[in-house]
Amino acid sequence: MKPGAGLFIAALLWLLLGTAGFFSSTLSLVWFLTGLSLLPLIIADGLITRLLYGSLEVSREIPSSLALGEPCRVILRFRAAPRGILPWGILLFDLYPDSLGCTAFPAPLQRKALQNRGTLVFEYTLIPLDRGTWEFSGLELLYRSPLRFWSRKVFLPCISRGRTYPDFKKLKQAAGKDLRGIWELTGRIPRKRGQGMEFLDLREYQPGDSVRAIDWRATARRGKVIIREYQEEQDQQVLFILDSGYRLHRREGEYLQFDSALNAVLLLSYAALKHGDSVAAQSFGAEERWLPPGKGPGALTGLLNKLYDLKSAPVPSSPFSALENALTRVRRRTFIILISNFREEDGESLSWILPRIRERHLLLLVNLREKEAEELAFRRPRNPQEFAERAAALFYLRSRQRLYKTWEHLGLLTLETSSADISSDLINRYLQVKRSGRL
Repeated sequence: MKPGAGLFIAALLWLLLGTAGFFSSTLSLVWFLTGLSLLPLIIADGLITRLLYGSLEVSREIPSSLALGEPCRVILRFRAAPRGILPWGILLFDLYPDSLGCTAFPAPLQRKALQNRGTLVFEYTLIPLDRGTWEFSGLELLYRSPLRFWSRKVFLPCISRGRTYPDFKKLKQAAGKDLRGIWELTGRIPRKRGQGMEFLDLREYQPGDSVRAIDWRATARRGKVIIREYQEEQDQQVLFILDSGYRLHRREGEYLQFDSALNAVLLLSYAALKHGDSVAAQSFGAEERWLPPGKGPGALTGLLNKLYDLKSAPVPSSPFSALENALTRVRRRTFIILISNFREEDGESLSWILPRIRERHLLLLVNLREKEAEELAFRRPRNPQEFAERAAALFYLRSRQRLYKTWEHLGLLTLETSSADISSDLINRYLQVKRSGRL
């Protein structure tokens, strides 16, 4: 129980009347009689609110799986308890978690809908703001007394739990024009004339076909020129190793670099699964997770369930240790994609493990550029301090380029991209590797 607005207004008016009573005996008598009559009303109003108001029964309807940034409708259903009278005024506060955004509260409830034991339906909209699990513990109701002298806060337990996943539909839409041609290829295996990794079929020769594709035995047997068709090899294995430490814990625009990298992993996983490959995932840094290789439609669901709540943190991370752990887990030849922000000191540590990787696997090192360093390198300096900052940025970027050339000389694949372009660049590189037959 706490005082309401009506009690403060009544007390203020009574005090003003008492102030006037100093100058008039008649007003003083009125002030005294008003206080005697007002006190029982205040007490009775509080007793009604405390003892006679009945409770409400509530249920909440909300999907257990939400998409990040996608509005979600929530339905609350109220019914009056069998005993007690209905409150004269009800103010609603649904205790939604911090990871969900809402501007609907406080909201008044209509008392008339609850009369005759009816059901009151209240709808509002939530917007998921962050990936991960969420939980509603209940809701709070503020009962107002008949004379508005008091208000009573009531907690109603109503637990709802669920998860917020990345919005995969929006990820594909955000890729836009850069991925339009790629999505047209995704889901069907492009055929090659003459060369490829897996034999597909025999067919008659057509103008423009390569002479090297001719199957001479089939040609002699059928009496007409027959060529062999190939398709890109399927049932290959792709492993994503994602850095969740300080290296990608940098905000660029709306998202952290880590969030952009995670979105790219989900998009490429979708493309790889459509091409018949199996997908595995590993994270290191803030949290170490491992998803064994999976194939087929259910593999993407498993990947989402494993990574939907994974977040980065400003903690140390070691690409060298992550690769060592990966080599102990994968047995067959794998296309390993390591996404991080590499430093010059990584060159020496990774050089120890690169020969082991080259023997059995194909490694792609994906580096997310630092927008701040690039802006410093290309900004025109105006004072000695900015000259020094630009020189340091240029030295840093050039040392990175030397590192990439060293890795490429050792037979590794490298990709330097930005947070905005990582999805399209990564899928393009995956398709290039598939067509080249290196895997």
